[in-house]
Amino acid sequence: MAAARLARPSQGAVTGRRPATEAPIPNRIAELREGAGLSRVELADRIGVNPQTIGYLERGEYNPSLALAFRLAELFDLPIEQVFLREK
Repeated sequence: MAAARLARPSQGAVTGRRPATEAPIPNRIAELREGAGLSRVELADRIGVNPQTIGYLERGEYNPSLALAFRLAELFDLPIEQVFLREK
């Protein structure tokens, strides 16, 4: 008898939902985006994501992958820890 496999979303999928055990990572994306004079669509185009992802990030509904966090930091020419903040 074969074991049942659980369906999993694709690895790059953005569902907008965070597991209940995963705390949001505070960030300055909205502040930095507005300071750079960029719309959500413009920022999304520059880093290669859907504009909806930017909204999720800004509202703390989605934690980015490490690769996406680095793309954002590079775009704003800041160290990653100045884009994403650690709560103490």
